Amino acid sequence: MSKAAYLSPSLACCPLERLEAHVRELEQLGADLLHVDIMDGDFVANYCLGTEFVPLLHRITRLPLDIHLMVQRPEQKIAYFALAPRDFVTVHAESTPHVHKALAAIRAQGARAGLALNPATPLEACRWVLDDLDLLLIMTINPGFAGQKLVAQTLEKLRSAREMLDAAGSAALLAVDGNVSFENAKTMSQCGADVFVAGTSSLYAKGNDLAQNYEKLRRAIVEGKGGAK
Repeated sequence: MSKAAYLSPSLACCPLERLEAHVRELEQLGADLLHVDIMDGDFVANYCLGTEFVPLLHRITRLPLDIHLMVQRPEQKIAYFALAPRDFVTVHAESTPHVHKALAAIRAQGARAGLALNPATPLEACRWVLDDLDLLLIMTINPGFAGQKLVAQTLEKLRSAREMLDAAGSAALLAVDGNVSFENAKTMSQCGADVFVAGTSSLYAKGNDLAQNYEKLRRAIVEGKGGAK
């Protein structure tokens, strides 16, 4: 069972009109990564952010980016992005028949390679590229839109993914994205998740300010790992 815990706030949920000030606030709170959703309107039925957002963030912050490519044929588009060595770039197993090629394209740019699996995609889809992964992302909702309900079966999938990584001796981080609420985050932590993509269900939930939500989410994750803050 992993004891790592990284918070990755989803910038798709942040106030973009005050992006730099918001990123500074996340830095002060202790965010580990910044989650960047890139959607092409094809792989998912939505558009979100774009190639220019990545170099903009690199100018604003030194935090590593957690770039989630929800695009078709990502291996043809990796070169569009100005990546930094500490960045994670995650592609979907369902988005290309050439997963290995896409992961190699990420690493060729010096970034860290990740693979995402949709709720109905079996873990077997990543088994033969485990050695090429720095991160495995389990989607606990169907990608494309914020505010969805958790697909309950994905919690057992998350637990199985932890077991698979541990059995393989893989150093890849296990990430989770989708309805990472305060309640669900604790369970996801118990299932062995390392990276928690935080959006409208927790960090950007209404009712408390950003700092209050951040601390509440951190506590839930720590409790899930059996620790004390």
